[in-house]
Amino acid sequence: MTAVQHEPVTATVLAPNYHPLPVTITEGLGSWVTDTHGHRYLDLLSAYSALNFGHRHPALVAAAHAQLDRLTLTSRAFDHDLLLPFASRLAELVGPLVAGEPMVLPMNTGAEAVETAIKAARKWGYDVKGVPDGRATIVVADGNFHGRTTTIVSFSSDPDARTGFGPYTPGFRRVPYGDAAAVEAAIDETTVAVLLEPVQGEQGVVIPPDDFLPAVRAACTRADVLLVADEVQSGLGRTGTTLACELWGVRPDLVTLGKALGGGIVPVSAVVGRADVLGVLTAGTHGSTFGGNPLACAVGLAVVDLLDTGEPQARARALGAHLGARLDGLVAAGMLRTVRRVGLWAGLDVEPTRSGGPRTGRELCERMLARGVLAKDTHGRTLRLAPPLTMTDEELDLAVDRLTDALA
Repeated sequence: MTAVQHEPVTATVLAPNYHPLPVTITEGLGSWVTDTHGHRYLDLLSAYSALNFGHRHPALVAAAHAQLDRLTLTSRAFDHDLLLPFASRLAELVGPLVAGEPMVLPMNTGAEAVETAIKAARKWGYDVKGVPDGRATIVVADGNFHGRTTTIVSFSSDPDARTGFGPYTPGFRRVPYGDAAAVEAAIDETTVAVLLEPVQGEQGVVIPPDDFLPAVRAACTRADVLLVADEVQSGLGRTGTTLACELWGVRPDLVTLGKALGGGIVPVSAVVGRADVLGVLTAGTHGSTFGGNPLACAVGLAVVDLLDTGEPQARARALGAHLGARLDGLVAAGMLRTVRRVGLWAGLDVEPTRSGGPRTGRELCERMLARGVLAKDTHGRTLRLAPPLTMTDEELDLAVDRLTDALA
């Protein structure tokens, strides 16, 4: 394939809080997008898993179109006819995977869902567990990524996300990811929750030891502490299961969902979990004008319908196994240093000492871009792959062929 040439994108009025690849996209369908010059690219990022079902999935677009002709927003000052159906269907899908009788609190973004879970855990700690007011603590993990609000970056270990945004919110204890003994040691009488990603996506698809989440679940149960699983990236099919926690047979007390819940059309997020915990958030204590709006609920219902069949999850398992076999071949050939994979989600570490190969994840992304493939680097020498779960076998093979060429 002839390499595509790109001109740098410049913008004088846009805040420089992103460093995008030099491509401007105008159209997307399925696994493919098209830029302003008419060049087509295979999308291996899926908007960080927000596009699990690909660009403009017909069922999701149809749901959005139908709702646009009826009602788009009421605010939560009034109910609308899709709010309870959406919450009920999401509870039916996710409820059996969490501890206790499920309740749903809809929000907009993943960070909002995490903030909601933090607030609910603290208030539950004060109102129910009896933690002294203002002393609640939450145990978190090194390498975490839960969003970029001022509270969340306060317990981040990423200097780019954290530096320059103090003073920092207290009440968090950070321990090594994957170390269940460290989690248990950090729990005391003030601890209300342990907040973890079952798989750390932003960190480069980092997968914990198999005994980690079960041991943390047991420690939380013993100490009457909530286990909060952030599944904004890992949830809703990406790992070959509805929730990544299923891979280890763990049921969290609260789970945060987002990204794929909006089908790549509108931002939709939710906290799903124990009704006795979310029930502490009464009128006036928490809210969102756009949370659970009619358009979001229409799309979210269509997303739940897709997941309810089990087909996206099965597709992620099948495609992921094929992708893993091909990536393992690249490691064996010395073209990649390491690969971590779960479902249709992979973290690739480049081999910077290889002659002629890319030195950084960014350089590899730029090489792939020139060959008609979109991906995203993270933390220097790591590349993340998160193809749409609807990608065909032929598209996946084409993408890996071009990745191989970029590595060579």
